[in-house]
Amino acid sequence: MMDRFSRTKLVYGAEAMEKLASSHVAVFGIGGVGGYVVEALARSGIGALDLIDDDKVCLTNINRQIIATEKTIGRYKVDVAKERVHDINPDCVVRTYKTFFLPGTQDEFDFTEYDYVVDAIDTVAGKLAIIEKAKEADVPVISSMGAGNKTDPSMFEVADLYRTSICPLAKVMRRECRKRGIDSLKVVYSREEPRRPLDDMQEEDGQNCGSLPETDGKHTGRRAVPGSTAFVPSVAGLIAAGEVINDLIGR
Repeated sequence: MMDRFSRTKLVYGAEAMEKLASSHVAVFGIGGVGGYVVEALARSGIGALDLIDDDKVCLTNINRQIIATEKTIGRYKVDVAKERVHDINPDCVVRTYKTFFLPGTQDEFDFTEYDYVVDAIDTVAGKLAIIEKAKEADVPVISSMGAGNKTDPSMFEVADLYRTSICPLAKVMRRECRKRGIDSLKVVYSREEPRRPLDDMQEEDGQNCGSLPETDGKHTGRRAVPGSTAFVPSVAGLIAAGEVINDLIGR
C-alpha cells in the first residue's frame, strides 16, 4: 500500500522506516540551516521532533529560511515549523520550545529522551552547552558551523571538528571543546573563505523582527549582520539531516 514515505522505503526498506518512525530528534535553532533540517526530517518519516528557538520570523529571513514568507512574518519560528511538519506528516509528534538555549536554560531539557540532536544555533556558548549535554546523555549530535558570508554550497563537508579548516567558527569551537575535554564532534562545515559583506550593514536586535528584548540575555545590542543566500544554509541543513537519517538507521 502506497503512503507518503513509499519512495523513501524503496531506498531504505520497511525496517529502516520503522526505526525512523520511532525516533525522537531535537533541532536547536530553526533558521536558515535548522529549518531545512526540520523539513528533511519530517519528509523522511521521523516520528517525533522537538523544535527549540525563541525567534520570530523576520522580513530579512525570507531570502533563506524555508519557514519564512510574507504570511509568517512576526510569528514564532517554532510554531510555523510545527504547522509545516504536520502538513507533511500529521502523525509526527512535535513539541515546541520558545527558548534560547544557553547554559542558563539547558536544564529545561532532558537529553536522554532524544535519539539524535542537531545543533543549528549561532552562539558559541549555546552550541557548547548543547554538545556537552548530548555527550553527557550519550546521544549523537551533529553541529553546524558557519554558513554566513558564503556563496559556494559545494564546499560543505561532514568531518570531525578537529579535522576542519578555514571556518572561523570551527576554529573557536575547536579551542573551546578542547578546554572541555570534548575529543570528537561531528560537524557540517564549509572550506570556503567567508566573504566580507559589501555593505557595513548594522541591524538593531529585535528591530522589525519581533525578537525578544535585549534583557533576555541573548541580545547584546548592535551587531554586524552576515550576508547569506538562499542556497548555502539550505545545503548545510540538508546535509545535516542526511547524516541524522543515515546514522539512525545504521548506514
